[in-house]
Amino acid sequence: MTTEATTAAVSAQDIADGVRAHELDREHVFHSWQAQGPFTPMTILKAEGSYVWDGEGNKLLDLSSQLVNTNIGHQHPKVVAAIQEQAGKLCTIAPQHVNDARSEAARLIAELTPGDLNHVFFTNGGADAVEHAIRMARLHTGKHKVLAAYRSYHGGTQLAVNVTGDPRRFANDHSDSGVVHFMPAYGYRSYFASTTEAEETERALRHLEDMIVLEGASNIGALILESIPGTAGIYMPPAGYMAGVRELTRKYGIVFIADEVMAGFGRSGKWFSINHWDITPDLITFAKGVNSGYVPLGGVAISDAIFETFRDRAYPGGLTYSGHPLACAAAVATIEAMKEEGMVENSARLGEDIIGPALRAMAAKHPSVGDVRGAGCFWAVELVKNRETREPLAPYGGSSPEMNQVVGALKAEGILPFANFNRIHVVPALNISDEDLLTGLAALDKALDVADGFVEA
Repeated sequence: MTTEATTAAVSAQDIADGVRAHELDREHVFHSWQAQGPFTPMTILKAEGSYVWDGEGNKLLDLSSQLVNTNIGHQHPKVVAAIQEQAGKLCTIAPQHVNDARSEAARLIAELTPGDLNHVFFTNGGADAVEHAIRMARLHTGKHKVLAAYRSYHGGTQLAVNVTGDPRRFANDHSDSGVVHFMPAYGYRSYFASTTEAEETERALRHLEDMIVLEGASNIGALILESIPGTAGIYMPPAGYMAGVRELTRKYGIVFIADEVMAGFGRSGKWFSINHWDITPDLITFAKGVNSGYVPLGGVAISDAIFETFRDRAYPGGLTYSGHPLACAAAVATIEAMKEEGMVENSARLGEDIIGPALRAMAAKHPSVGDVRGAGCFWAVELVKNRETREPLAPYGGSSPEMNQVVGALKAEGILPFANFNRIHVVPALNISDEDLLTGLAALDKALDVADGFVEA
């Protein structure tokens, strides 16, 4: 499906270089979350805006934002220029020293966070942000246990993957991390036999309080919850649930950690997704969209109360690259570009005016669609074989030949999708053009015809 435009964008030499890169990759690179032998990774030669070019020169509309992190699209000129300028001035410096990029990034982030989360500890990414947030909570409270939801994802490092509530935890979980999992509020597949949103909220909160009491509040230092779960399904918390969780953590003296690694920085139409419920957690973990993934960066936004714990007591943790100047310069430029170009507001508009209506129309049209849900540029389409039984098109924790065909149909239409288990996620850049977004949604509509073929009569 190479076109004149893609041929002009990618040269024969680019393609030859890509072939060589693929050969070297297969010989030397060890990939994440993969059996290494059968894996056939896609080569990316170039990326710009909402598009990438594969190893054959094909131009693909990136509806995945890669790993839902390129919130401002690829190669944004203001961020690229900021990285170049910073590299010319100061490429790196040890974290015990002040550097202006880190100071300004911290100021901008603290300005955006709710309440009194006025302090920022920088990490290399989301997983170590989670690790450090939990460490801070444990030291602050003197309590070890951590409550975390099933159907969640918090990172791939040892504690973060144990906190995670999806199958990627299984091979790494030896039940010695101090983590206790609870059932989340998930209306479409309610664990509480709820038939209404109000029932789901009440029953899920009752379950959570039972868990706190039975596990011993005196032992629980932290509760971590994605403000809107991302990889686990973009299932929106029902009305009143997040406020109820916040109240329970206050009642029992538990630090509330809002994981905004994927949901933050405009992804759901708010700077932070926790803002949808007007509550303030004790800690916020972030990464990904803070600088659109251009240079690795994550962090923990810290409340005044937890900061005070470490005012005169050394915090036992750190990273060589905490607040790396190139990463922080990219964060400053990203946040400024998002403000100047109204990307957060645009994300909300795209969700309300284009994505939401289009997906609801697809749900009415296609019997394979069990549920659609989301906000801003953060949506999931859950595919089923039977709407009555809600049997998924792929099993929990895996894929299926049927889902592979749906994903293949999207790619055949020139779309780079984000798929997980039985879901297609619609997670474009926040500044995608309306025209490109409509093109992607039309391709999804067409691919759902394939999914409909697997619906049981």
